[in-house]
Amino acid sequence: MCELYSKQDTLALRRKHIGPSCKVLYAADPIKIVRAQRQYMFDEKGERYLDCINNVAHVGHCHPEVVKAALKQMEVLNTNSRFLHDNIVEYAKRLAATLPEQLSVCYFTNSGSEANDLALRLARQFRGHQDVITLDHAYHGHLSSLIEISPYKFRKGKDVKKEFVHVAPTPDIYRGKYRENHADPASAYADEVKKIIEEAQNRGRKIAAFIAESMQSCGGQIIPPAGYFQKVAEYVRGAGGVVIADEVQVGFGRVGKHFWSFQMHGKDFVPDIVTMGKPMGNGHPIACVVTTKEIAEAFSSSGMEYFNTYGGNPVSSAVGLAVLDVIENEDLQGNATRVGTYLTELLNRQKAKHTLIGDVRGVGLFVGIDLVKDRQKRTPATAEAQHVIYKMKENRVLLSADGPHRNVLKIKPPMCFTKEDAKFMVDQLDGVLTVLEEAIGAQTESVVPENTPCRTKGGPQERFGLETLGEEVKQKSLRS
Repeated sequence: MCELYSKQDTLALRRKHIGPSCKVLYAADPIKIVRAQRQYMFDEKGERYLDCINNVAHVGHCHPEVVKAALKQMEVLNTNSRFLHDNIVEYAKRLAATLPEQLSVCYFTNSGSEANDLALRLARQFRGHQDVITLDHAYHGHLSSLIEISPYKFRKGKDVKKEFVHVAPTPDIYRGKYRENHADPASAYADEVKKIIEEAQNRGRKIAAFIAESMQSCGGQIIPPAGYFQKVAEYVRGAGGVVIADEVQVGFGRVGKHFWSFQMHGKDFVPDIVTMGKPMGNGHPIACVVTTKEIAEAFSSSGMEYFNTYGGNPVSSAVGLAVLDVIENEDLQGNATRVGTYLTELLNRQKAKHTLIGDVRGVGLFVGIDLVKDRQKRTPATAEAQHVIYKMKENRVLLSADGPHRNVLKIKPPMCFTKEDAKFMVDQLDGVLTVLEEAIGAQTESVVPENTPCRTKGGPQERFGLETLGEEVKQKSLRS
């Protein structure tokens, strides 16, 4: 592959011309990727990396059928979506066929952020309400309207939470407010939303929407307890609001048994609005909002035209159709179930072996590994997680870490991920954790003499700090 610049020159030019807020993965030692294929990425030296994080390349990097569809349509026509064209209506029909019957009206955009912004507009127009309930640690996009409802972002800045934003606890049964030993965590977490609604109404405020990822990614690969969304929907709709399911990261068959992640919560839960992005174009910028006819008509009644120049253009729609074809023709949902089950089994064996693994959770090819310093206290192993992702990179496996404490290893690879890939990844992780735990043990022995009571707060692993792990652990992984 021909390069314009050396890696160092590329870095220098990036520092000069690209905004400093635009961070790169593995900032201490970034990788220069020059090509990719299926579940593999290649650097400028030809080194191959197993990609365990690119949910954007949903059906595999540079899938030939997707590339062919884009090229074929681009050779004929690409224009804005106000011209009549078959691709956009065919794609809308195909998407609607994957969803419950009442979700039938599509609005195409270019990104998941655009989709979520539009979803908020739809929700607020529906009954004229303004307030939004979001989950703690949630991330819904980079537009100003979405930063306002994304605690993952707004709590890192200087802006205070807006009055119309209400933050509900993340329904995390591992380290959240209500845990797996609670008699009914779904109801307990849903009651927190009910309480928020009641308090808002007492102040004269009106709820427009509850928005949540069907499974929370940046929040730490969180799978809400069964029954949670049904109860939340009841409370929100009772207050005149709508439920928005953000499927930008977790849709299009990633959970395996269902095409949409919200469907795993039961047939009796149907959102009012569904947003999608990232995987639907396999890297091509296309996204969508799907809603009911009632909500769409209320939006139209405002008199304001919705116009998106490139949303659903002929090329984007052709790409989207090709992605749907590949998912079906290559049985990628079945693959997600088979490989995801196998991967989770392998990781649970590692949990039995490694004390650093506190929890393994996931569905299909959406898996999280919660690293802890102490299993009883569930103390987040933040530095260790950063150390692990760098060591895995050295072993040619790409992982990232996220969650409120950045201690959860995220696995969300292209859907063509195989059992052999899963085995290779877990074997490398086993090796990295073994060395790390041995180092922690050696550090403990050198600091604490045998039979000497430990008086340092948090125990010996607390004292195994960033310096011991090396400078690299100070670098934070970024959301892909």
